[in-house]
Amino acid sequence: MTIGRVRRGRAAALVAGAVTVIGAWTGSVPLQRVAKPLIVPALATGLDPARDRVLLTGLVAATVGDVLLIDPDDDSALEWGARAFTVMQASYTYLLLRRGVRPTLLDAIPRYAGWAAASVLMFRRQPAVASTLSGYGAVLATTSTLSACSLSHGGDRRLMIGGALFTASDALIVFRRLFLAEDRHRRTAEAIILSTYVAAQVLLVDALGSG
Repeated sequence: MTIGRVRRGRAAALVAGAVTVIGAWTGSVPLQRVAKPLIVPALATGLDPARDRVLLTGLVAATVGDVLLIDPDDDSALEWGARAFTVMQASYTYLLLRRGVRPTLLDAIPRYAGWAAASVLMFRRQPAVASTLSGYGAVLATTSTLSACSLSHGGDRRLMIGGALFTASDALIVFRRLFLAEDRHRRTAEAIILSTYVAAQVLLVDALGSG
């Protein structure tokens, strides 16, 4: 794919992401329904279908998850969205492992400790969705650990930053669900969640699609 096409796809994803963030912040569901499903497909336009089959499979799953999570407070949609994003994170993990990235104890301990703490909170306060979200969190912790280790396997900071942003985004989902009750605070948190999510996807897809 040409560099120009990659740049146009990235720009389109950022515009769709910005509109989605505005929709979340203002509480406009119709705005999110229009813009959110376009974020990941825009990034995918710069990929090579023959070379990037695994990454594209993950991005298809991410798009399904995005659509399902337009309403983040629907428990059934949240669980199915988490399953879709598990497929996406698994594809990222596979691609990182294929690059030769291997986890280190120093990077793994804080990420799996964070996952364990979040899982305990979810089982105590939101048991109906805890099992599915905890399963997703384990896969995310693996991706995040590998992305943190990636600097020693090619030196691409986009992977490290993207993995950290993804972790922050999903940690905020748990925080929003468990601790925020006021509508204004929940909408602000959702806007931050989406902002970090879009940034993470742009960085990870740029890095994984170029390797």
